Amino acid sequence: MKFGSVAIIGRSNVGKSTLLNRVLREKIAIVSDKPQTTRTRILGVAHVEGAQIVFLDTPGLHEPRHLLNRRMVRTTLETFDDADVLYMVVDATTEPGPGDLAAIGHMREALAKHARPVVLVINKVDLVNKTRLLPRMDQYARLFPWTEVVPISAETGDNVDRLLSVTVGLLPEGEAAYGEDMVTDQSMRTLAAELIREKVLRQTYEEVPYSVAVEIEAFEESKKLIKITAAVLVEKESQKGIVIGKQGERLKQVGTEARQDMERLFGAKVFLQLWVKVRDAWREDEQVLMELGY
Repeated sequence: MKFGSVAIIGRSNVGKSTLLNRVLREKIAIVSDKPQTTRTRILGVAHVEGAQIVFLDTPGLHEPRHLLNRRMVRTTLETFDDADVLYMVVDATTEPGPGDLAAIGHMREALAKHARPVVLVINKVDLVNKTRLLPRMDQYARLFPWTEVVPISAETGDNVDRLLSVTVGLLPEGEAAYGEDMVTDQSMRTLAAELIREKVLRQTYEEVPYSVAVEIEAFEESKKLIKITAAVLVEKESQKGIVIGKQGERLKQVGTEARQDMERLFGAKVFLQLWVKVRDAWREDEQVLMELGY
């Protein structure tokens, strides 16, 4: 029996959370086309033949401009020390850029303290042809002596089985630490808040997605119905109007889509109430960040 942990690291927007959802076959991490969607470390447990793998999805490494972002980067760097194997996830559609090089630099520092296997995961291969993929693999091969290089598509699942097989071979021997029904350590409240935030991210642009957080104010669970009241936090009055939308249509759509996802995930009917609250500069407020779990 193999048991161990894998840290999924890399710059923002390379598909780390999509990969986590794919290997777990369950949506526990929200995804969007906006950088810095993931704000905290997310633990997911994959049960595969002969092994149990604990995956640690992390915020993308980036240049932090707010207290929130500094905490996100710190969370990722601390996760390096907790894993038996590292996945460095990169985007097959772009050449190695400053963000990738910075992430590799952080990884080198972590490995200097504690050597571990590192798998280069080249994601989004479904978006490039093979004539472009091979030169991209060669570019990354020159940057670091990777333990393994595995091109995949987290979106379609292409080659993910091989990635898991490679990973099992790199894990230490050990007994499973979690029950077979364990998928994530995230609470239902946290999952609900993140699903709401995901829908806001998908429907807003410019600075609004980065200024949004979700606070669960009430969560009542019974056998037949889960009642949730949540506040969408923004930093400016103008952002409040954008999130609400004309005659409340955008907020209504956010609520409908989030509720549908919750019902699929929780296996129960959900009654969801949403409202929008302005909290000035919350990303720099230590107390608010603690309350939100950041």
